[in-house]
Amino acid sequence: MGKILVIGAGGVSTVAVKKMAMNADVFTDIMLASRTKSKCDRIAEDIKNVRVRTAQVDADNEDELVHLFEDFRPELVVNLALPYQDLHIMNACLKYGVSYLDTANYEPLDEAKYEYSWQWAYKDRFREAGLTAILGCGFDPGVTGVFTAYA
Repeated sequence: MGKILVIGAGGVSTVAVKKMAMNADVFTDIMLASRTKSKCDRIAEDIKNVRVRTAQVDADNEDELVHLFEDFRPELVVNLALPYQDLHIMNACLKYGVSYLDTANYEPLDEAKYEYSWQWAYKDRFREAGLTAILGCGFDPGVTGVFTAYA
């Protein structure tokens, strides 16, 4: 799989990045980015067997996301940020041309309304771009199952 960019520095991303690092033959280059770079740095410091790069990014700012994608050139973006940031990150993935995976479906910032339709509306755009978007896969066994199947 190669270069993976993980967005978000909470508990789920901590475990996900550690699991990726345990499979360095598949995940050869990992970057962890979040609004608070110091959180990313703390997670990366705990990982000894592979280098995990870190960056600060505002996941609500599509141009900033695309700039980060251009700098790192990931093969996959794993969105472990907040659910209301999903659409911004998906838009940036389409602009740059990179596949996308998330663990939780989009919800509006101001309203608790769990619904698939917002992200499903992106299906044709990802397909036409030749990209994969795996939505709301959960974390364990979700993401770990996807990693296994993809490898």
